Amino acid sequence: MALLVAMRPPEWIKNVLVFAGLLFSGKLDEGAQVFDATLTFAAFCAISSAGYLFNDLHDAPFDRQHPEKRHRPIASGALPARVAWPAAVALAAIGLGVALLGVSAEVTGFVALYGVTTVAYSLVIKRLVILDVMTIASLFILRVVAGAVAVEAHASEWLILCTGMLALFLGFTKRRQEAMSELMPTSSSSVKEGAAVDPAQPGARAARSQATRPVLEHYSLPFLDQMVAMVTAAAIISYAIYAVNSPLIGSRMLATLPSVLYGIFRYLYLIYDRQDTRSTAAILSEDPGMIFAGITWVGAALLMLYAFD
Repeated sequence: MALLVAMRPPEWIKNVLVFAGLLFSGKLDEGAQVFDATLTFAAFCAISSAGYLFNDLHDAPFDRQHPEKRHRPIASGALPARVAWPAAVALAAIGLGVALLGVSAEVTGFVALYGVTTVAYSLVIKRLVILDVMTIASLFILRVVAGAVAVEAHASEWLILCTGMLALFLGFTKRRQEAMSELMPTSSSSVKEGAAVDPAQPGARAARSQATRPVLEHYSLPFLDQMVAMVTAAAIISYAIYAVNSPLIGSRMLATLPSVLYGIFRYLYLIYDRQDTRSTAAILSEDPGMIFAGITWVGAALLMLYAFD
């Protein structure tokens, strides 16, 4: 059970992106293509879980200092390293094997690139400001491209751009969540007892709790707010342009835009107004508003692509 928890199955919702190529290429009614996309999804679930295990093994000392992450199986000792290491290797091998034997060598290359990027992120990139979030976004794009290659479909440039912008949106909002949770009142005499800490000041960034994520020292809330505003606008505009120029049905894909707008606005509402501290996967899969946005988006896309085409 500890191993299953450490594999983070709820995070597999991100791998649903591999079905984007299947959906938007109009091949959802082709059994062989659906099977290939499903195998690609399984391969990414395995390789991503291997990455989570590797990350938790590497970050265990930091996680033990975090009020929530210290309960993770590896950090808490529920899952010994002597079990986690072989499990990570086995999952990586399963992911590559499923992609190679079940789909194609090209998809296997994308799965391998995902694994290598994940390891590089855990070892180095997650400590590099801005590049950490951009790397996360690249992993989302890899899923979309791999899914398109698996079903022999063309991934629209605008769809890829929109995926990248949405991933940056999720990445920077996640950093803002973490920055808010790490901020601590400073002990400096220049700040009165009970007064709010200005997160724009260097002293506020330095007065964090234990350095559970060192890169947060380089992020201020005003900067993150600017980044969120920029990528939010870029994501909406790029999706709108894609919807107008859908390769199969043209501007009729605009019917899906209201669901995208509501989903983005709802997510911002949860992060900023409700100060939701749940993980990205938890928000996407548990919040009724986000579930509604996802269902209506898929429903509208299916109607436009298959019923009204």
